[in-house]
Formats: sequence, structure tokens, C-alpha cells
Amino acid sequence: MSGYTSGQTIDLAPEELAARLKEHRILASVPPEELAWVAAHGILRRFEPDVVMAPHDQPVEGLIFVLSGHMAIYVDRGEGRHKVLEWRAGEVSGLLPYSRMKTPPGDTVAVESTEALTVSREHLPELIRRCPQVTALLVHVMLDRARLFTSTDLHDEKMKSLGKLAAGLAHELNNPASAVVRSAKLLVDGLVAAETASRELGAAQLTPAQRNAEAVRSACLATRPSGAYSTIEAADRMDAITDWLEAHGADAAIAGPLADTAVTLPALDRLAETLDGRVLDLALQWVAHGCAARSLAREIETSASRIYELVSAVKGFTHMDRETVAQSVDVGQDLAATLTVLQAKVKAKSANVGMNVEQGLPPVLAQGGELNQVWVNLIDNALDAIAAGGRLDVSARREGGKVVIRIADDGPGIPPGVLPRIFDPFFTTKPIGQGTGLGLDIVRRLLNRHNGLIEVESRPGRTVFSVTLPAAAK
Repeated sequence: MSGYTSGQTIDLAPEELAARLKEHRILASVPPEELAWVAAHGILRRFEPDVVMAPHDQPVEGLIFVLSGHMAIYVDRGEGRHKVLEWRAGEVSGLLPYSRMKTPPGDTVAVESTEALTVSREHLPELIRRCPQVTALLVHVMLDRARLFTSTDLHDEKMKSLGKLAAGLAHELNNPASAVVRSAKLLVDGLVAAETASRELGAAQLTPAQRNAEAVRSACLATRPSGAYSTIEAADRMDAITDWLEAHGADAAIAGPLADTAVTLPALDRLAETLDGRVLDLALQWVAHGCAARSLAREIETSASRIYELVSAVKGFTHMDRETVAQSVDVGQDLAATLTVLQAKVKAKSANVGMNVEQGLPPVLAQGGELNQVWVNLIDNALDAIAAGGRLDVSARREGGKVVIRIADDGPGIPPGVLPRIFDPFFTTKPIGQGTGLGLDIVRRLLNRHNGLIEVESRPGRTVFSVTLPAAAK
């Protein structure tokens, strides 16, 4: 892409230029006197392919009628150029009447050789007075463009949010999925070892008095609770059981499976009172391999349950099994699902998360998938704001006929000079590639569609976004 250029001016007589404007699709029905005014106040330029006609960091020059060629706006959000809008011959770009746009969202580039007539922004007030039919047509164009920007921005932001969630979920799912695969492989070998030990122990033909190995094995049903031992305590227990096995001539390799159960050294001592030598070793092998198999089976069950919970949370978060129409939505349930799908980021920040949802909270009438787009943007921003080990609080309560959701963080706060602009499209304080400047703008748009309101209060150490939604009628 070449640098910025103001283009090559084309000199045409006013009558010729008006005739060319008459061929423009939008201006075809405009009275001759209005065409003549536009021709007299416009500048016709030619732009070569791949040059920047209007850079993103400069004010929009004015209203642009594309007479030939092809131009487009490209936005770079840290991932390379991305085309967001384009115009061809017979279309209008630039600053439209009554528009509040100041700078374009990206660089306007000539995709091919392009001829465009520009009416400077300083002439637009007079255009509105002198050319009512042109103005009316351009207002319709502006409304269509606003709808297109809205749908394009929402789609882009949804895809970016989806990418964040997919990355987080991939991390969250990887741990239990890996545990299932690992444990399933070990379980096959463990079952074989347990069957072999059981067979050999049976062949030893134990007397009734010697069968207290069954009491030791029942300790498998009482595997130690997770975190019951500190790292030092666990190491000491492992060493003690290893020493006991070696002292009794048993295989020390089974110390690990025994240490993970509630088996005690006194229980092992009682076993050694009736068994010794090869028979004691067989009994211990039978106990250890049986315990290991049970432990692996439990780990598979726990990991599979975690996968099921994550998939259920994603299903609830996306509302993919529901129609895309407004329905009664349980806000508390959706906030919990959002925190679940963002759990990887919560862990990465070592965040302390509090959630307080009023019991009996009434539902809201909304399109659940869109409302969850609001929660993921606000919670993700809060996680970005806090330091490692920071605090995030999510609450929801009834206030009159409304449901109020508050998302608070203990980050550094939003500077007073920035606070009034945070909902502006394309405004972001994040580094290039980390923020689009669309998240909060889209949050506000989505809440407007649901008759909702968003407010923010911020000071150093405390930022609160408050979302108010009407409760669904009973």
C-alpha cells in the first residue's frame, strides 16, 4: 500500500461535471439545479490503485461521490489489514449530512483507479439548505451505513470474543481431557496387575485368620481427600510407607498407590502379624493395585464430569439450543456460565472472584446469547484491569421492577479525562492488538436493544459497571 495522496485534480466544465453526476446512481433523480450546485462546489480527483485517499488519523475531508473505480476502508487492530467497508461507482462515502463522524475508523484506500467528487465539509450546511432532495437521499444512505457498521462491528467483536473464549476453553478442557486419556491408559495396566495379584493371592490359599488383607484393601474406599496433606506431610508419608515395605521385604514400588489411600502404618502392621514373606508381598500387591485401579477410575469420573460441566456452561452461555428471540433469561445462571468460560483467564490472573446473586431474582426478557456478549465484555475488561491476585465482584439484585447487575474490580480505575469517552466506538486505552475499541460501544448498543442502561463509576482501586434491565413480566 502506498502512502497518503490527495489525488490528481480533474478539470471539467460545470456542465460536464453535472452530466457525470446525473449518471450517478444516487443522484439520478435529483433536479438539475441541485446537481449544478454540487458540481460547482465539488472537486473531482483521480486516485491510483493502492494509495491512501484518507488516512485514519486525519479529519474526514468531506462528502465523497464515487464516479468510477473502487475504494475501501481498512482497519488494522494489530492483526494486519482488515477490510470493513467498500464503495464502488454510484455510491457515496465520506462525511454525510448530520453525521457526527470526525475521523474514519481506518485508512480509506483506492482498490483500483478511482474517480471521486469531494464536497468539502465546510459546504455541507449550505448543501442542506440549497439541495433538499440530495440531502434526503444522503440521510437514507447514512442510515443504511449506520446499520451496516453496527452489524459489521458486532460480527467482528463476536468473532474476537469467540476466539478468546475458544482459547480459554481449550486450556480448561485440555487438563481434564489429558487426565482421562492418561488415567485410562494406566487403568488398563492397573487392572491387569490387580487381576494377576488377585489370582496369585487366591492360589496362596490363605487361612481365615490371614484374610485381614481385605480390611486393608477396604481403605481404598476412603482415599485421602485432595489437599489433606501438605507437600511435606505427603513426602513424609511416602517415605514412611517405603521404609515399612523395605523393612518387611516387600516391593517398595507400590508405596505410591498405598500413600494415596487412607491406609495407616498400624493397619499394615496388623497385616504383617498374620502374613509374611511371599504371601505378605502378594497381599500388598493385591491391595496396592486394587487401590490404584479405583483411584484411576475416580480420576476418570472426575475429569469426565469436569468436561461435561464445561460443555454445559458453554451451551448455556451461547443459548445455542434456543431460538434467537427474546425469552425469559436467568441472569444469575448466565453470569455463572460466563465466569466458567472465562475461568482460564481468572486462573491466569490468580483473581479472587466473588459472586452474589439475590435469591429469587426475577428473569429478564432478552436474547440470551446477546446478553452474554455484554457479560463477557465487562468481565473480560475487569480481568484485564486488575493486577495479579486482584479482586473481581459480580452481583445481581432486584431494585424495584428492575434487575441490576454490577461488575466491580479493584484495578487502578479509569482516568477522569478518559471516562467520558469509554463508550465511543474505536476508542481504546489498550495497546495495539489488545483492544478494538468496540467492546463497550457494542455493550451499550446491545443493552439499548434490550431497553437496558449501563453506567460506570470509577476511582483508583474501585471501578463498577452497573447494568439495569427491566424484569420480565410475570
